[in-house]
Amino acid sequence: MKKFLALLAVVSVLGLSGCGKVDSAATLGDITISQASAQAIVDEVLAERAKVDTSQMQLQSGSALNRSQLRFTIVTTLFDEIAKELKLSITSTELTQAESELITQSGGQEALAQNLVAAEIAPKNFDRYIRAIVTSNKIQDALIASGVAQEEVSARISQLVNAKAAQLKVEVNPRYGTWDPTTGDIVATDSAGLAVTNSGK
Repeated sequence: MKKFLALLAVVSVLGLSGCGKVDSAATLGDITISQASAQAIVDEVLAERAKVDTSQMQLQSGSALNRSQLRFTIVTTLFDEIAKELKLSITSTELTQAESELITQSGGQEALAQNLVAAEIAPKNFDRYIRAIVTSNKIQDALIASGVAQEEVSARISQLVNAKAAQLKVEVNPRYGTWDPTTGDIVATDSAGLAVTNSGK
């Protein structure tokens, strides 16, 4: 389970503001994440929960789930853009190997499905997650090779993601909340448009 959550913990540091396109959940430069696609991911997450025993899982719901799934899509998209900027070559063989290793670590395909539900990762986002892991590992290797200390790598990767978000002027639709730079999260807003202290997590 730690394998599933580690990447998300490293990169939950994006600066997001109000989204300019009414039909979009978020925009990253010229890239648009539509509300329809964002909702489809949430629907799939909920559908997968019905297939396994979730009684011992701590799972998000409602607007908190919407925010976390949107952030996942934003973060993995930012990793794709960082890979392009750094000219990182990610082969299908590397992706297949990483997927195979993760399935093995999970205890097989059936256990993987359970772990995906617990980590709140939609099956259609699994490939995005694998690609982000491979990209993160390549960035980590490059940082260490350049002399960055191991204990500083996570912070440096977060800085890269944050910088890319700022460069692309990432924006999020207000219906998902507002960005709180202090906590590094998308925070819920009430009907009057004021930030709610508890983000639902």
